[in-house]
Amino acid sequence: MRLYNWGIGYSHDYNVNMAVLLPQQGSFVTFKEFDGFMLKIGGYLVVLCSVLGGFMLSGGQLAALWHPFEILIIGGAAFGAFLVANNMSTIKKVFAKAPVIIFGHRFGKPFYLDVLGVLYEVLNKSRREGMMSIEADIEEPAESPIFSKYPAILKDKHMTEFVCDYLRIMSTGNMAPHELEALFDVEISSLTEELQGPSHAVTRIADGLPAFGIVAAVLGIVITMSILGDADSTMIGQKVATALVGTFLGIWAAYGFVGPFAAAMEHEAHEEANTYEAIKMCLVASAQGLPPALAVEFGRKALLPEHRPSFIELEESVKGR
Repeated sequence: MRLYNWGIGYSHDYNVNMAVLLPQQGSFVTFKEFDGFMLKIGGYLVVLCSVLGGFMLSGGQLAALWHPFEILIIGGAAFGAFLVANNMSTIKKVFAKAPVIIFGHRFGKPFYLDVLGVLYEVLNKSRREGMMSIEADIEEPAESPIFSKYPAILKDKHMTEFVCDYLRIMSTGNMAPHELEALFDVEISSLTEELQGPSHAVTRIADGLPAFGIVAAVLGIVITMSILGDADSTMIGQKVATALVGTFLGIWAAYGFVGPFAAAMEHEAHEEANTYEAIKMCLVASAQGLPPALAVEFGRKALLPEHRPSFIELEESVKGR
């Protein structure tokens, strides 16, 4: 097994991607995040072009699909149901997550190296100087010379509190490793459910959109039947077509837009929950007496393979800290 070469000093040197500015965000994102943004926009464009392009190539007119009142019925009913079905906390999280899903993706190799790096530094300090030496770091992480090196971690207040709370518990020295692991499992289980709340809320709306499309279609048929005796065949045909557009819009919005967006939110929640699992593995390994180098390796192995840093990348990242 290759040994870590620990030196004195600090080195935080992983590849920094060039950045681009998204006007909607007003902030910089990496090319990797921009690729994710383009992938989602490109996917939606494929959905639009495939459906509308096929319709037009079949002789259809786009104007025939533009019925604002149908959109009002479907969209308004769906939004109202969304408000009724969820509490204010979930509603806020959905709107807060939306731009993150579209414009950025923080769970990548640099972020994971930051997570493992801050854990290594804190555990290494506690091992060299004792658990009491990190008391100031975990009580005021924003003022800590260790945490301040990792603004991406400090920005996530919940994750910072999560790490500090368990370091505080470990510093008491009164909890066995298996008891600590059980406490981790309970909190991560409830945390995972909380993280998946926004995606489940959006999924329920996606499931309801086809039904709201049928509602709009039925109302259109009601209008058609009410004028059946006075209207000619052309007007009746137009009214029936308008009613059918409601069914089309509900199904298209559900399976082409809202459903995939909910799936992307669920994937993001899964990656965030996995990060907490990695933190758990690091701290439990440390509580069992393993050195920081091995503890962070346990955490690295818990990460999803897609963005997991390699052994060498982790070694180079924490070397000299």
